[in-house]
Amino acid sequence: MKISQKIEQARKENRIWWSFEYFPPRTAQGLQNLVDRIERMRALGPEFIDVTWNAGGRTSDLTSEMVKTCQSSIGIETCMHLTCTNMPKEKVEIALRDAKQHGCRNILALRGDPPAGSDEWQTVEGGFEHGIDLIRYIHDNYGDYFDIAVPGFPQHQLLPPDERDQEMRWLKEKIDEGVSFIFTQMFYDVDIFVEWVKSVRAAGITIPIVPGIMPIQTWNGFVRATQLAKTVIPKSYMEALEPHKNNDEKVRAIGTKLVADLCRRIIREDIGIKGLHFYTMNLERGTKMLLQELNFVPRVETIKPLPWRQSLTPGRREETIRPIFWANRTKSYISRTENWDEYPNGRFGDSRSPAYGELDGYGVWIKQTKEEAHKLWGHPTTIEQIASLFARFCLGTLTSLPWSDQAPAAETLTISEPLVRMNYYGFFTINSQPAVNGARSDDRVFGWGPSNGYVYQKAYLEFFVSTELLQALLPEIERDPQITYYAINKRGDLKTNNHSDGPNAVTWGVFPGKEIIQPTIVEAISFMAWKDEAFELGYHWSNLYESNSSSRALLRDLMDTYFLVNVVHNDFKDSEAIFQPFFRVGEAKGLPLPNGINGTNGTATPATNGTSITKD
Repeated sequence: MKISQKIEQARKENRIWWSFEYFPPRTAQGLQNLVDRIERMRALGPEFIDVTWNAGGRTSDLTSEMVKTCQSSIGIETCMHLTCTNMPKEKVEIALRDAKQHGCRNILALRGDPPAGSDEWQTVEGGFEHGIDLIRYIHDNYGDYFDIAVPGFPQHQLLPPDERDQEMRWLKEKIDEGVSFIFTQMFYDVDIFVEWVKSVRAAGITIPIVPGIMPIQTWNGFVRATQLAKTVIPKSYMEALEPHKNNDEKVRAIGTKLVADLCRRIIREDIGIKGLHFYTMNLERGTKMLLQELNFVPRVETIKPLPWRQSLTPGRREETIRPIFWANRTKSYISRTENWDEYPNGRFGDSRSPAYGELDGYGVWIKQTKEEAHKLWGHPTTIEQIASLFARFCLGTLTSLPWSDQAPAAETLTISEPLVRMNYYGFFTINSQPAVNGARSDDRVFGWGPSNGYVYQKAYLEFFVSTELLQALLPEIERDPQITYYAINKRGDLKTNNHSDGPNAVTWGVFPGKEIIQPTIVEAISFMAWKDEAFELGYHWSNLYESNSSSRALLRDLMDTYFLVNVVHNDFKDSEAIFQPFFRVGEAKGLPLPNGINGTNGTATPATNGTSITKD
C-alpha cells in the first residue's frame, strides 16, 4: 500500500499513527543485527518504515537489500530514500527497478548532501542537478507506481522573507510535479514547526506533512545531531538536560518527557497532523520509551494482519493462506516458494510445478555462527541433554533452536508446561499452537486481523520422535477420532491417518463484513517439502561440531533414525486433549521426568543438575 493511502485511511479512522526510520550499517553483521532489531520493533506498531541512502549511493546495495528484506520477510511497508547528488542516471534506474521488483511503492526523493569532503553539490554527466529532476524522472519512467515524498525544512520559517518565500516556491514546484507527502527535518521548537506548517498551507500545498521526531538518546548524540542539522534548541531543553550531561540514563529519561510533550502538542494543534515519524538512529530503547511515554498502543492489525508475517513483494501481497510448517522460519518459506509458478486457487503452490521446492542462493542455513551455536546449545552428547534444550526453548529461557529463528511466541508460552513434559518424554517439539475458541481479534496473545472479530485455532504439534516412541504413540492417537497426523522420516516413509487430499485449516478468523478467513493450513504436499528442510537443518546443526565428536554423531543419528510428525486435534474447544496420547505413552513406559517436572499437570522448572550441556 502507498504511504499516502495509509495516511488517508488513518485520517478517516481518526487515529494517531507513527513510523520509523533506519539507515544501512556498514557491515554484514551490522545489517543482520539491524534486521533482527527491525523485526522486534515491528511489534511497536509502525505503519511503515523508511531506509536512508547515502550521498553518491555508497550504501545503495545495502539499502536495496534492506528494502527487499523488510518488504518480503518482515512484511512491513517500506519507503526507500533516493538521492541524486553525484549519482549517474544508470544507478538511479537500477535502484528504482530493484525497489519495484521488491514491492516497494514509496520513494523519498532527495538531492542529498554534498559528497564527502565537498561543500558543493555536483552533477555527474547524465545525472541530476536538483531534486525536482529526480521527481520528474520517476514519473516519466514509472507513472504513478511510486508514491513520491520530499523533505521539508521547518527552520526555513526563520529565513529572511525573500529567502523564505523562494524556498516555499521551490517546495511548491516539487509538489506540483506529483509529490504525495512531505517528511520534515527533525526539530525541537514546536512554535517554529507550527508556523511553517501554516505557511505551507497558505502556499496552496495540501498534501500530508509528516513531522520528523528525533528521540533524545544521549547528551553527546543530541548535541552532535542538532549541531549537524543546525537545529534550534529551545532554552528549556538546555536548562533541563545540560546539568545531567554526564548521566546518559538521566538525559534519556528527561529527553523522553520533553520530546513526548513536543509530540502531544503537534497532535493537539489545529493543523491536521495525526502522524509522527521517528528517527530511530537504528536504536530501539529510546523510541520504545517515547512510545510508552505517549501511551501509543499499536493496533493488532498493524502488527498481525494475519497470524503469520505477510510478505509484501509483488505476487505475494494478496497471499492469505500458508502451511503452518514454516511458522518459525518465515524467511525460509519466502525463499523456498518464491519461484513456485503455479498458485492453484490463489494458495501456496503445487508440487507439479517444476520450480516447486527451489530455494534461493542462500539455501537452508542456521542463523547462528559456530561460536554462537556452541554458546547457545553447548555440546550435547545424550538424548537427555537434547531434551533439556528443547524444554528450555519452550519455557522461553533459550532464545532459538535450529528450527526456530526467533524466541517462542507468546501463545507458545501459554502451553509451555505440557510442551516441556512432552520433550522430556522424548517428543522434541519444533512447532506448536494451542487450541483457541473465539479469542477477540485484538487479544494481545492470540489476536490478529481487523477489529471486532474473533479468531480460532485447532491445537497443533510438530516434533521429532524415535521410531520406538512413534510405534507406541500411534495406537494412543488412534483412540481419539479427532486427531489427524502425518509422520515421515528422512527417507520419505510416510505414515498418516488422514485420507483427505485437501488442506486442513488450523487457524481461522471471523470478522464483520468479511468471509471467514482461513490463513493457516496443514496438508501433505507442503509437509513433505518442509520435511527436507527440517532434516537438513538438523544436519547443519551437527556440522557445527568436529567430525569425530560425540555431539555430531548424536545429532546425525537423530536425523537419520527419527520421524518428523505433525498432529492436529480437530476439536478446537478441547484445549488439553492433544497432549493426552503423549502423556499416556510417557507414563506407560515409565519415562523419567527431571526434578521440578510435575508428571500430573506438566508444571515445569527444568533442573540443571544431571541435564547440563557438557563439552565432549
